[in-house]
Amino acid sequence: MRNDSALASAILSLTGGPENVTAVTHCLTRLRLTVSDPDAVDGDALGALPGVLGVIGKGGTALQVVLGPGVVEGVTAEVEKQKRASTTPSTPRKPTGPAALRRVANVFVPLIPALIGCGVLAGLNGLLVNAGWLPGLTPALAAIASGFMALIAVFVGYQAAKEFGGTPILGGAVAAVVLHPGVEKVTAFGVHLSPGQGGVLGALAAALLATRVEKWCRGRLPGALDVLVTPTVTVLVAGLATLYGLMYAAGVVATAIGTGANWLLTTTGTFAGLLLGGLFLPLVMLGLHQALIPIHTTLIEQQGYTVLLPLLAMAGAGQVGGALAVYVRLRHDTGMRTTIRSALPAGLLGVGEPLIYGVSLPLGRPFATACAGGAAGGAFVGFFAMLGTKVGATAIGPSGWALFPLLTGNRGPGVAAAIYGGGLLTGYAVGFAATYAFGFRRGAGVEEGRVETRARETA
Repeated sequence: MRNDSALASAILSLTGGPENVTAVTHCLTRLRLTVSDPDAVDGDALGALPGVLGVIGKGGTALQVVLGPGVVEGVTAEVEKQKRASTTPSTPRKPTGPAALRRVANVFVPLIPALIGCGVLAGLNGLLVNAGWLPGLTPALAAIASGFMALIAVFVGYQAAKEFGGTPILGGAVAAVVLHPGVEKVTAFGVHLSPGQGGVLGALAAALLATRVEKWCRGRLPGALDVLVTPTVTVLVAGLATLYGLMYAAGVVATAIGTGANWLLTTTGTFAGLLLGGLFLPLVMLGLHQALIPIHTTLIEQQGYTVLLPLLAMAGAGQVGGALAVYVRLRHDTGMRTTIRSALPAGLLGVGEPLIYGVSLPLGRPFATACAGGAAGGAFVGFFAMLGTKVGATAIGPSGWALFPLLTGNRGPGVAAAIYGGGLLTGYAVGFAATYAFGFRRGAGVEEGRVETRARETA
C-alpha cells in the first residue's frame, strides 16, 4: 500500500529539510521544489527512493522529483502539510538560467486543469454546433468553455505574483487592466489599445513589474503607511506601465509568435515537425517543456488552438514504439517487461516520464531511437501543414490518445484527428523499428543477460 506521508517525509529530509524548501508545486507527473541551499540536497539518495522515477535539476535551486500521475498529487499535499508544520523561516534565492524558466512555468502549471476542462467542453460544443444538435444547450456550453479563457490574464497575474513573492491579488488586479474595455480610449505609441492586447504575456509582465514595485515599497515604508501606500503605488505604477508600454510590447511579441508559428509550418512544415518531434523528449527529460506553456496559451488566445502541441506530442509516440521494441527484444528480462507493462498505459495517454526514466533513458540507445520515432511522427503532421491543413489543440496538458477530444484545425476536427492519428502511427512504427534495429549494442541475448543482471543488482 502506498504511503504518501512517508515518501513526502523522506523527500523533505533529503532536500535539506522543510526549512530549505521555499516553494512547492506540482504538474501532472512531477513534484517541483525550490530550495535555498542546493548543497543540502542529496540528489542521488533522492533518486534512489522507492516511488521516485527520477530527479531533475540536481545541484540547482529548482528540483523536479518525478513521481508519475496519480502519485504526485498525494505526495505534494503531504509535502505541503509537513512544510507548514515547520516554523523555521526560509529565504528564497533569486532564480537564474533554467530555474527562472521553471518558475515561469510554475505560473501556468496550476492553470492546466482548467485549460483541459474548458478545452474539452469547447471541442464538444463545436461538435454539437456542427451537427445541429441540442441548440438550446450549446450557448450555455460556449459560455462555460469560454469564461476561463476570457479571464485567463487575471489568473496569470495572480499566479505570477504568488510565484515570485508578491501579493497575488495585486498581481491579478494589475493584470486585469489588460482586459478592461476602457483601454480602447488609451493611445500608446500612436495607436489605440484594444482589450486583451498582449494577452497572457502582457499579464505576466504586468504582474512581475507589480511584484517588483511592491517589494520596493515594502522595504521603505513604515507599517502605518505600508498598508495604504504600497497597494496604491503598486497598482498605479504597474498599471500605467502596462497601459503605456507593456501591453503594446507584449502585443507585438504575441503577434510575432503567431506569425512565426504559422510561417514555420506552412513554409518548412516537414522539417519543423521533424525537429520539434525529435527534440521534445530531451526537453521533457530536463523539465524544460513547461516553459512552452506561455507560447501554447498565446496561440490558443489568438487562433483558438495551438499548432505546436500536436507536433510535440509525436515524441510520446516514438517513446511508446521504442518501449514496445524493448519489450520484444528483451523477452527474458521479466523486470524490464513488468516496468514497460505498467508504464505503457500512461505513455499511450501522453505521460512519458515513466517510460523515459524506467525504460529508454537507463538503456541509453532506446532513448535516441525513441526520439527518431518522434521526429518521424512530427514530420508526418508537419507535411500536411505545408499542404495547408493545420492540426491544433484547443487546450494544453494531455497528449497521446488523450489529445483526440481537443483536436481541431482549419479543416475541422475530423480531418485534424485523422492526420494526428496518422502521425501517432508513424511515430509508433518508426520508434519500434529504429529501436529494434539500432537500440542495442550487441545481440539480443547478451543484452538481455546484461539488463537482467543490472535489474537484480539494483533490486
